[in-house]
Amino acid sequence: MATIQLTPDMPEHKTFRGKPPSPPMFENKLEEREFLKFRLAQALRIFGNHGYEEGVAGHITVRDPVQPNCFWVNPFVNHLRGHGCTLRMLNTAAFMIHAAIHAARPDVLCAAHSHSTYGKAFSALGKSLDPISQDACAFYNDHALYTQYNGIVLDKAEGKAIAEAPGDVSLLIALERACQVQILADTAAAAQGGKTVKPSSQQAEETWRLVGSERAGWFSGSLEFAVLEREEGVKFSGSSG
Repeated sequence: MATIQLTPDMPEHKTFRGKPPSPPMFENKLEEREFLKFRLAQALRIFGNHGYEEGVAGHITVRDPVQPNCFWVNPFVNHLRGHGCTLRMLNTAAFMIHAAIHAARPDVLCAAHSHSTYGKAFSALGKSLDPISQDACAFYNDHALYTQYNGIVLDKAEGKAIAEAPGDVSLLIALERACQVQILADTAAAAQGGKTVKPSSQQAEETWRLVGSERAGWFSGSLEFAVLEREEGVKFSGSSG
């Protein structure tokens, strides 16, 4: 067993050895477009592997860097993992929701809509996530509760209403797990006649700044892509011209 003595001059945070990871850089917008289309296909397969679809329901869009007023979306009749027929159909609900989001938020590169099990279950409770764990603190005061569901989104008005809901989540897989954990924790607490333990607002805020940032979301997501690339043996090889 090794004993480590903490001294006042020790750094507060561990640092990377060498250059820390960072988002890729591109020579031009065409290469960036090819990379984002490749990443979109990967993200859809990751969603499918996690079971975030319900038949043809569930979609991800990414803004086109060459034509920023356009975006790419998965076809309606295909499974998220790429299986389906050769027919290409537009998912009207996907277009209505995501067109409104991309128009209202020029800063948003990607938007995702899942039909995940625990996300659906938790949304039925009509409340926001509690900061009951370090992971859940990633969403502290940084997610929205949409309460005016009016059926499948087939018109612009409903899509616009969704786009106007506040919130900005970049850790969707972690969000699904946070929903699962809170359902389990709330159930256990209720069975004992108690409530879940929560940190102070200051502690939750400080934790959010560390684990809920856009950079933290990118880094966590990059690990999911790395696992997929290792399993499939396929990586982005540059622009196809």
